[in-house]
Amino acid sequence: MNIVVLVGSLRKESYNMQLAKTMQERYKEKMNLEIADIRSLPHFDQDEENNPPQSVKEFKEAVSNADGVVIITPEYNWSIPGVLKNALDWASRVDKVFIGKPVMALGATMGMLGTVRAQMHLREILDAPGIQARILPPGGNEVLIGFAHQKFDEQSGQLVDEGTLNFLDSKVEAFIDFVKSQN
Repeated sequence: MNIVVLVGSLRKESYNMQLAKTMQERYKEKMNLEIADIRSLPHFDQDEENNPPQSVKEFKEAVSNADGVVIITPEYNWSIPGVLKNALDWASRVDKVFIGKPVMALGATMGMLGTVRAQMHLREILDAPGIQARILPPGGNEVLIGFAHQKFDEQSGQLVDEGTLNFLDSKVEAFIDFVKSQN
């Protein structure tokens, strides 16, 4: 199973990137997780949507060819970061590569509420007419990692909190089943 991962944080020591890398290693026997380079995407420009830059073409092709998408987002000002919104804007135009694509949302933050507000906004965006992704249904499938600074190992960057890892394992299994049911 091939999964594209979008990480909404550009920060070098981002807990969200560390979460993506933890998942890449932890679930490598179950799925291939490819972290997309959304940093290199130019700002969305409707004048270029029919003939986008090569980085946009490669990004959209990766999403199109994936069996599903994992979106890992921090929360900036109670919403998703601009870099993630920009990637979704590119994906929502012309060939609309997210339509029908199974998606799982996650997020890590140092705050108590995880990334609950960002994920609520993300769900609204993923439901927009140009995107229409199939989002892993809420109701227990939300992965909201709060107090991230206490749950990741400073040396390795890996998520090490056993309770969080066990919960993540069950949600990844739910996502794998969800992807299989959609394809």
